[in-house]
Amino acid sequence: CVPRRIMTASAESYSVEDELEMATVRHRPEALELLEAQSKFTKKELQILYRGFKNECPSGVVNEETFKEIYSQFFPQGDSTTYAHFLFNAFDTDHNGAVSFEDFIKGLSILLRGTVQEKLNWAFNLYDINKDGYITKEEMLDIMKAIYDMMGKCTYPVLKEDAPRQHVETFFQKMDKNKDGVVTIDEFIESCQKDENIMRSMQLFENVI
Repeated sequence: CVPRRIMTASAESYSVEDELEMATVRHRPEALELLEAQSKFTKKELQILYRGFKNECPSGVVNEETFKEIYSQFFPQGDSTTYAHFLFNAFDTDHNGAVSFEDFIKGLSILLRGTVQEKLNWAFNLYDINKDGYITKEEMLDIMKAIYDMMGKCTYPVLKEDAPRQHVETFFQKMDKNKDGVVTIDEFIESCQKDENIMRSMQLFENVI
């Protein structure tokens, strides 16, 4: 996927030319030292990641349409459009319609090297589509349908049409402890940490990042 593709970018030497390029792109990233302090990447890793990000997004930021185009290359067997939309919104933390290098690095750092708690917080934000601090059954179903659509029928050939809804019904019932129709961040994290089936589902989620 997008993060792993950039992670495997060739490690070329970082020169004065790169520093000049970083200063002249339309969106200049924060100083690498600051990003190094805010993430779990080394300065060298950030240099390699920046080179890959710049190759994909010369302007220094990526909009949603470009993000969808890049992401679709990794899931040709299905339709990744809807999931890429939700994923883009999770990376776009300031909700300005663009993902900067800083946004990308902060999200990627959590997904690749974060603690279980950090990853679950990030996952909650993904499922909380309208960002109101709660996950509804409809939101969970929208994400689950998007994942099934993206993975394609060749990946899950024996699944019935209502498989995503059944999946959500089971998980939502376990997560909504007080039966008020919504899942809070505390309910989400507690359920994921206590239930191996839910944690395995989170692993599936990680695999499609």
